[in-house]
Amino acid sequence: MRFFVMHSHRKLSVLALALTLLLYSLNAIAQSPTEPAQNTYIEGAVLWQQLSGERRALSYQAFALARMMLDRDLRMNRRLRKPRAVIVDLDETILDNSLNEGMQVRNHVNFNQKDWTAWVNRADATAVPGSVEFLNYAAARDVTVFYITNRNNIQKQGTAANLKKLGFPNINDQTLLVQTDPKNSSKEPRRQSVGAKYRIVLLMGDDLNDFSDVFENSKTVDSRVAAADRYKDQFGKRFIMLPNPMYGNWESAIYGNSRLSEEEKAAKRKNQLKSY
Repeated sequence: MRFFVMHSHRKLSVLALALTLLLYSLNAIAQSPTEPAQNTYIEGAVLWQQLSGERRALSYQAFALARMMLDRDLRMNRRLRKPRAVIVDLDETILDNSLNEGMQVRNHVNFNQKDWTAWVNRADATAVPGSVEFLNYAAARDVTVFYITNRNNIQKQGTAANLKKLGFPNINDQTLLVQTDPKNSSKEPRRQSVGAKYRIVLLMGDDLNDFSDVFENSKTVDSRVAAADRYKDQFGKRFIMLPNPMYGNWESAIYGNSRLSEEEKAAKRKNQLKSY
């Protein structure tokens, strides 16, 4: 009888312990924050942008190629009716914002305008390797540099301060062209305004939309790929592309340019992924 009572108590104790551990585990899962899918998605891209020698090599290569194309134009076209200009995008073309992307990953937050404006106004973006040297090289040869960006007017002062701190040339209200219409992100009107007075020798960017409205009007993955193929002869000559695996219109095309939850975005990415 005593053995039976002790055995029963032992079984009850084991059962109680198991239930306690189960409840503790469920409570821990319920209290732990759900990590947005985007953070897992971009972590590798941010690390590549920040740490890889390959990224630096590609950047140096892009600006070396830009210098070659500029030198060629300076030699071949000595008599021009319009002065020369080079148009550059800012973010991930000449300004490295990967510290901001790193903050998003560490804090499990997605891109938002409040955090972005705070980052811009810190004026702490670093220069993309080779960018300062090339643009000063161009400016020293009487080539006007225009900075066309979809940063807005609220962010303009911090942007100008950042560019000046890094030593970029020719920063003023006429050359730093920000997005003024929040409903229209197209850069084409600003490119055309430059082209009306200048001969645009080069355009540099990390996104196809930095080069032409042909790409801006290509909204799907397939149409963007087709447009890149159609204008392949321009790349490495008039269009100089910089690497950016962290974000861009290439990603928006995957999502159908729609506002989706992080779970929906993850499903879209998985659905688009090619394998064998």
